[in-house]
Amino acid sequence: MPTVLVTGANRGLGLEFVRTFADDGWRVHACARNIEKAKAIKSLSGDVNCHRLDVTDGLKVASLARSLAEEPLDLLINNAGAYGPRTGFGETDYEEWASVLQVNTLAPLRLVERFVGVLEQGEGKTVVNISSRMGSIASNSSGGSYIYRSSKAALNMITKGLSVDLGPRGFTVVSFHPGWVQTDMGGESADIPVQESVAGMRKVIAGLTTADNGRFFNFDGEELPW
Repeated sequence: MPTVLVTGANRGLGLEFVRTFADDGWRVHACARNIEKAKAIKSLSGDVNCHRLDVTDGLKVASLARSLAEEPLDLLINNAGAYGPRTGFGETDYEEWASVLQVNTLAPLRLVERFVGVLEQGEGKTVVNISSRMGSIASNSSGGSYIYRSSKAALNMITKGLSVDLGPRGFTVVSFHPGWVQTDMGGESADIPVQESVAGMRKVIAGLTTADNGRFFNFDGEELPW
């Protein structure tokens, strides 16, 4: 059976990825920082394996990779994310900026570097980075949100770099904008249900080929500018 690893799996997009992949017969490794509070994951049916993982802790990431070293992995979804302070120009919290970069930018690369061996054993060889349209430099017409925007723009650059480095090894690495989703991060005004966003991304993921390596997609399959 195909196998997927999802970070930030205890709620929102991550939980929906876990639920739907498990329903479709995948073996799922669901990673969350606080497993004790991840009751929703534990209540799911299917082949779901919970792992305590703080994606900013390099030793813990390496330990998990070693524990799964003998199990081929087809798909890695770097979903864990943080928004940080919703401030504008002149109000930047530089310590929080560093924290957000750890989660949104450094962690996805760390996961790929540590799990590349088990991904290479799988048939899918696919890495999905959950980014944001707010990380698109070409689409920025409103300014502000320097912390979040920069972390996702940097993640997009990582996606592009990985596509160049891993493409010759048969990998497909892409970024996704999940839409303005009705999650804790998206807020009450968001217009896209979690189920719609994940269903759209899964449809695109299912159709990915190596020709899509290094692309940036909207959840509905539209290609977005970097």
